[in-house]
Amino acid sequence: MEGQRVESQEPRVVIVGGGFAGIYAARGLARAPVQVTLVDRRNHHLFQPLLYQVATAALNPGDIAEPIRHVLSRQRNARVLLAEAAAIEPDARRLRLGNGLALDYDYLVVAAGATHSYFGHDEWARFAPGLKTLEDAEEIRRRVLTAFERAEADPDRQRRESLLTFVVVGGGPTGVELAGALAEIARFTIPRDFRTVSTERARVILVEGAERILPALPPELSAAAQRDLERLGVHVWTGKRVTGVDPRGVQIGEERVAARTVLWAAGVAGAPLARTLGVPLDGAGRVIVNADLTVPGREEIYVIGDLAAARKKGGAPIPGVAPAAIQQGKHAARNLLATLAGRPRKPFAYFDKGVMATVGRGRAVAGFWRIRMTGLLAWFAWLFIHIWFLIDFRNRLAVMFQWIWHYLTFKRGTRLILETPEEERFRAVAGMAPPDVDGWPPNESDPERPDT
Repeated sequence: MEGQRVESQEPRVVIVGGGFAGIYAARGLARAPVQVTLVDRRNHHLFQPLLYQVATAALNPGDIAEPIRHVLSRQRNARVLLAEAAAIEPDARRLRLGNGLALDYDYLVVAAGATHSYFGHDEWARFAPGLKTLEDAEEIRRRVLTAFERAEADPDRQRRESLLTFVVVGGGPTGVELAGALAEIARFTIPRDFRTVSTERARVILVEGAERILPALPPELSAAAQRDLERLGVHVWTGKRVTGVDPRGVQIGEERVAARTVLWAAGVAGAPLARTLGVPLDGAGRVIVNADLTVPGREEIYVIGDLAAARKKGGAPIPGVAPAAIQQGKHAARNLLATLAGRPRKPFAYFDKGVMATVGRGRAVAGFWRIRMTGLLAWFAWLFIHIWFLIDFRNRLAVMFQWIWHYLTFKRGTRLILETPEEERFRAVAGMAPPDVDGWPPNESDPERPDT
């Protein structure tokens, strides 16, 4: 099927992905004489740095997401398509969509992002969900809250202990923030809500394969973050690697940890769309781009954001963080404008704005250039920067008020457990509650498997 064409003499710019990189690339072309089409498989832009707060019942999904159509509604030269990008045909300058249609382009900006990497053990994904989408966040929230509920009802002490053991794999910002939030929920948010179990005794384990957590930060800040986590009751295990995950727990080296809730925050892999470009990829499946963010041998194709294996001037990799994606989106737009004007493209120069992570209520670590901050001051800096980067003013107000309320009351307002479609189906077919997490979804030999 031939690609769809917009009746215009203006160059056609197709952008894949509505994350930070794609949105800022589109915005950078707002006044350009081009036709912009942004394609995303979801209809919303997501502020991923706060996704863990949806997963831990601090924020609602709508607080950190905004419809892409609304974000670009005032940009007259832009349209939005809800579709999945299936394949790129560079020679034909065509993007194939999952719905069978295709888009022809003059310039293509690929900002398809990244997904979870289980380092060759994709079978672990069923038992250890990662955190990249709102669906992931709601699934993690469901598992965490359900674990407490099941512990309250289970008379067996050993099973209660495993239900109240939470293992977070990966000591980067996401893992650190998840572990700190889980410890706060167990110790401060819900103890008065339960009568049988003491949620304060819940065990939260953070596992990191490197010798320290937050390896992108200076060692003194990593040490400060670990001390804050341990004050919250988190067990921090560094220099240890996960070698197995199953429904009943985690194998960490030679040690077995019985845990019904395992969360994955270690490793990312480039979106599968990158493989259809036919260009070299790095070990994580990201595109090795030129200095100007174009694809080798294809000056009309840009790859930006988490999917780009770009490097700083000294050769160090550019981190997959929101500021980097924003800068790359803006730079790709500027280079496109330069090409249209007959000017040479410029290499991308990353301006490192530092790294920060919140460890809990009133606790954070932050490193900006030579500035080091910890504790309450770093936490306020973290709050301000994250509110500032939210893409819509309404979201900023909602998040700010939620945080103020949480700080004053220690409460979390979105502690809702939503059943999955599989659980609803089990109830409808079998006429009973679904089995425990280690028996779901049931396999072919499961005697409790509903007859379909």
